[in-house]
Amino acid sequence: MQIGAYSFGDTQFDADGRQRDTAVAVRNLFDAIVHADQVGLDYFGIGEHHTVSMPVSSPGTIMAAAASATKQIVLGSASSIIGTDDPVRVYQQMATADAIAGGGERIEITAGRGSSVETFPLFGYEMGDYDRLYAEKLDLLLTINRANQPYVTWSGTDTIRPAIDNLAVVPRPASGRLPIWLATGGNPGSSVRAGRLGLPISYGIIGGEPHRFAPLAQLYREAAEQAGHASEDIKVSVATMGLVAPTKQEAIDRFYPGWHNLNVEMGRLRGWPAPDKRQYLAQADSPGAYFIGDPDEVAKRIVDLHDHLGHMRHFFQMDIGGLPQEHFIESLMLLATEVKPRVERLLAGK
Repeated sequence: MQIGAYSFGDTQFDADGRQRDTAVAVRNLFDAIVHADQVGLDYFGIGEHHTVSMPVSSPGTIMAAAASATKQIVLGSASSIIGTDDPVRVYQQMATADAIAGGGERIEITAGRGSSVETFPLFGYEMGDYDRLYAEKLDLLLTINRANQPYVTWSGTDTIRPAIDNLAVVPRPASGRLPIWLATGGNPGSSVRAGRLGLPISYGIIGGEPHRFAPLAQLYREAAEQAGHASEDIKVSVATMGLVAPTKQEAIDRFYPGWHNLNVEMGRLRGWPAPDKRQYLAQADSPGAYFIGDPDEVAKRIVDLHDHLGHMRHFFQMDIGGLPQEHFIESLMLLATEVKPRVERLLAGK
């Protein structure tokens, strides 16, 4: 079981309650990734967002910088919003990061639709083309990855994205291809799509009861088997919110202010209901979606979910709504040095 974290960046607040510069959030994220590598985490995902509170808009740039400063940790986009970005540029950026990392499959792409809609007006696309854009651009991304040589030809039927006719997409990854995952928030069609394509799948679980994703994971595996894909290519990962602290109460108290701030902002941007602390506390306990607690509890909950989903990677979004950097850094350390060994021991005893 691989254990890790992911982030969209987190713009923190000063002593007067004002948001700091977004550039500070980017530097803090870079420092956190380097720290995660040093303490022994397996994976760090860098998401794409376009808001002041979550300002990491270019995962590939962060990944290239982090690749030069880390030694072992796998770096992935979590996720790249393929529908409104250009697959050629995404692939070039990730292949550049791969070159800086020295190959070794330390760089991954996770292709997602995105849960936010800000990218559509930002990049000049229509929301009505949401599904069409994702389907055709995912196909282009996979075509580039399968090419195994610099020159790529791609076209579709009545596509929005123009065709490519024997044009170079460079640099190429050191090993010829990059690992590409498909991200989903729980759409059954996405599970079937990933299975049919033989892509590993990453489930983003932000609410409810995580074990309810078990039928989706089964649907994914059945689709892959029916399509004839090798079992070693069929992988499941899970992304959830979470925070680890020395005690459960410390973890709850540390995570709540950021959770509240994030939900207030999402209420303003997307019409979410006002945050209710009772809902937060319910989600912070099993079987809720927030893995908030001391190392023992978090490890046991990861293993319990593994019994339902059989996932091979679990990674957490910790830095939301202005979480102090010192709490983020401590949580990463505890995740690597306390939670991960516990998970390994619990799984070995199964």
